[in-house]
Amino acid sequence: MEAEGREVENPRESAVFSGSAEHALDPKRRVTIPSGWRDAMGRPAYVFVMADPHAKCLRLMPDSLMRSLLERLRSRRLSDPTVAQKLRVIGENSEQLPLDVQGRIRISDRLLSFADIKGRVAFVGAVAYGEIWAAEKRAPAAEVDQAALGEALASLDF
Repeated sequence: MEAEGREVENPRESAVFSGSAEHALDPKRRVTIPSGWRDAMGRPAYVFVMADPHAKCLRLMPDSLMRSLLERLRSRRLSDPTVAQKLRVIGENSEQLPLDVQGRIRISDRLLSFADIKGRVAFVGAVAYGEIWAAEKRAPAAEVDQAALGEALASLDF
């Protein structure tokens, strides 16, 4: 597709998770993904959620990111028992979740418990994926931390 002489990116391949938002778990323990994130992902039918390996939060990943990771994994020897065990750990600690018509997902009690999410949910953009936190553990910053931003940009050659 082209618009004004330039190629238009597929939103599913160019999703950027930025900003932050807060929502509550509803009585059925569903949470609404921020609409801007859903738009950036191309209004997907499902997303992937997994326990974060570095913090007590969850990672929300679009299908395109998961497919990219799977392509890299396909280059490994799947018959290797070490690779198989690692894939099992990843699979066991992640979920493919359908979005309902209102953009809600139902994360398993096991993953909600891991992230200590009980009521309010904080969504935090991490550029390539979104993070899902217990809101009380991730208060929004009152101001921009310019030093931290500068260090992050420099260390990633951004």
